[in-house]
Amino acid sequence: MNSCFRKCPACGRDEAQAHLEKGGLKLVRCGHCSMIYANPAPAEFASGQYYENTGLEYYLSPAKLESDYAAVRFERELRVFRRYCSHGTVLDVGCSSGAFLFQLKTHFPGAYEVLGTDVSGPPLDYAESRGIAVLRGNFLEPDFGGKKFDAITFWAVLEHLLEPKRFLERAAAILKPGGFCFALVPNMKSLAARLLGARYRYVYPQHLNYFTRATVTKLVPDPFALVEVRSTHFNPIVLWQDWHRGGEEVSNQDRAELLKRTTAYKQKPLLKPVKKLYGIGERALGVLQLADNLTAVLRRK
Repeated sequence: MNSCFRKCPACGRDEAQAHLEKGGLKLVRCGHCSMIYANPAPAEFASGQYYENTGLEYYLSPAKLESDYAAVRFERELRVFRRYCSHGTVLDVGCSSGAFLFQLKTHFPGAYEVLGTDVSGPPLDYAESRGIAVLRGNFLEPDFGGKKFDAITFWAVLEHLLEPKRFLERAAAILKPGGFCFALVPNMKSLAARLLGARYRYVYPQHLNYFTRATVTKLVPDPFALVEVRSTHFNPIVLWQDWHRGGEEVSNQDRAELLKRTTAYKQKPLLKPVKKLYGIGERALGVLQLADNLTAVLRRK
């Protein structure tokens, strides 16, 4: 399969200008709306085939699963989610092993009816083994039988998609009026991205789209009103490692082990003072829109 050449995923224009190269990955910036995206998109990531094959060594690794199912995982996502949706039907798109929905049900028993969907079969098998209902296949294709949802989530998903706007349009079509859509994406104007540039580990072939607050706003389709965009998360270990490694590729095993280590830090009682100081620093970066990710909250009109 050949690589896929694309128009801007935010505005649909074909006004790409070279922006950055890293190995065989070429990023361009839209001359009209400034969206940064991979062009051409590497074939196995554009098709989603990677997530059925090579990607499984990360998504189903013991370290990743242990971290995702730890009680402290998804703390930030749950806080913002609960602010807007205290109960109801929830669909998690790109749910992988079902960990977010598991945490939602565990922390707030009886409040939500949950469903996860993904293109990759084995992670969905794992989700089902943990009691999560799943729907298999491309989110743009399944028939939801007229079912409408109170909330739809895209946690670290839109950056992986060839056509992220179509996914948001589909979400709008199956949300109840007044329902909410939540999307978390990497922040291309984060402190880490500004300092590291191409050395940043998350400039890599799995990520087809690279967002800023401005381009997240441009991606939002008309059926939605943008409620807020907040900057969240900060991992100083990633910043330190990538600075010293000079941008060398980080293996899936290393990524999973780092996630396991940082999750373990969060759970150690002796590190509570450090965690408090870290939280202050992260909130300060968030106010300045310099934290690692952007979380957008959209409301169906």
